[in-house]
Amino acid sequence: MKPFVVNPAGPFRGRVSLPGDKSIAHRAVILSALSSPKTTLENFPANDDCLATLKAFKQLGIRSTLKKSEVLIYGKGLFGLKKPGRPIYLADSGTSLRLILGVLAGQRFSVRLTAGKSLSGRPMKRVILPLRKMGAEIKSRMGGFAPIIIKGGGLKSITYRLPVASAQVKSAILLAGLYAKGKTRVIETVTTRDHTERMLKIFKGRILRSPGKIYIPGDISSAAFFIVAGSIINGSKILVRNVSLNPTRTGAVKVLKRMGAHINVKCQMSNAKGAEPVGAISVKSSKLKGVRVSKKEIPSLIDELPVLMVAASLARGKSIFEGVGELRVKETDRIRSMTENLKKMGADIRVNRGKAGENIVVIGVKGLKGAGVKSFGDHRTAMSMIVAGFAAKGTTRIDDISCISKSFPDFIKVINSLKK
Repeated sequence: MKPFVVNPAGPFRGRVSLPGDKSIAHRAVILSALSSPKTTLENFPANDDCLATLKAFKQLGIRSTLKKSEVLIYGKGLFGLKKPGRPIYLADSGTSLRLILGVLAGQRFSVRLTAGKSLSGRPMKRVILPLRKMGAEIKSRMGGFAPIIIKGGGLKSITYRLPVASAQVKSAILLAGLYAKGKTRVIETVTTRDHTERMLKIFKGRILRSPGKIYIPGDISSAAFFIVAGSIINGSKILVRNVSLNPTRTGAVKVLKRMGAHINVKCQMSNAKGAEPVGAISVKSSKLKGVRVSKKEIPSLIDELPVLMVAASLARGKSIFEGVGELRVKETDRIRSMTENLKKMGADIRVNRGKAGENIVVIGVKGLKGAGVKSFGDHRTAMSMIVAGFAAKGTTRIDDISCISKSFPDFIKVINSLKK
């Protein structure tokens, strides 16, 4: 337990460069391991989740070295992995588990995958079912939960329509498709983040040639906490540099602009085929207004919804977030964690059911008040409540923020550096 006390703060001013995007980093590690001879990953985010992926591939026979924010991975090609001597533990990294299942579906040996308490309660059936259709043998705890035993090899290609918008499921199928006979197709009814597709282009598709070096741009999900803080705390002016501007991930920025946030985005496109767009985002404090966010927008801002709920609590008028049911199956039930916490701080917030599923309705209030809140063991809930605490009157006490190390271990240090 690492309790944390937040007092009103601000304005926040200055420039920040953030650790690499977690989603991109996972995929870079995986394809570096499956290519040859070696790949350097720059601006690697040494958080708990990405380290889980790195450690997993070490167990599969891939040598790597980590020095500060740079990782050197010595890949062994598509068929160079070896059977691990013990079960692979993936902590609470859902991306690690789902994507590695796709790789292991192509291996002719069996592996047992175990997970932490939180991840062991998250649904894996959505990945297991298509991989079984491709020919992998997979056993799991009843209902499709970890621990999971998978034996792959001899895969066949499939055409699969995603029943749930999920970049992780899509990526697992595409990775398994590297080992399948024929052409593997994934059909999306709602566009999800395309990091895997971009990374495959960088590695030359099925041939998997190492590009030598990959720079991992700053995490847009981490940037969201600074963008919201800069928007709601008077006198703030923040510049976030070298951040990912992948169009499948910038939904939160678009929503905040509709709310009236003073945000300027400057993109620096790369000429490299498949490269992630990178740029800078500047934000200064403004008066926000309520917004309606449709279900089709949710996949592009699912990880930023908790901190957007904080912004909506201080906006003028009503905000509605439609079709947010996927928040129930994150590291915690984020609908519950955020509504309970924000209500304690004086927010007017409720959950109801509509045609699009579960909706969150927030009526903006004049101000939040400090209160005792919980992180629920969830990193995004914890960081959202820290931002809310900075904007509130009085003291906010968060029961435990150790979970922040899952994605952004230096969050407190970085945001404190902006205090004026």
